[in-house]
Amino acid sequence: MTFGRLGPGHGNRYLARVLGEAAVGASRTDTFLGERYRRIARRRGKKRAIVAVGRSILMIVWALLSDEDAHFVDLGSGYYDSRTNPQRRVRNHVRELQALGYTVTLNPAA
Repeated sequence: MTFGRLGPGHGNRYLARVLGEAAVGASRTDTFLGERYRRIARRRGKKRAIVAVGRSILMIVWALLSDEDAHFVDLGSGYYDSRTNPQRRVRNHVRELQALGYTVTLNPAA
């Protein structure tokens, strides 16, 4: 599997391949990186998600190697869920539907 468009002068193809393999492995886990892969793959596709997660892995490794006091703490697969505000999502969806010309009435589910 190739990791983006890598040719002469565009990065280390061997590192890119290893990062791609690590990203594929991380995508199958119940961790922050696994959830990141699934979120991006849903929107942008599997190949772009692999590249994005590979870059995330590279940034994590760089941060750990450049600071001897740094420790890795996985944020967990529920990180994105804890960062979203349900009321804001409802407001945004209602606003989008109103912009399309719909009248929106919200009834709470039983």
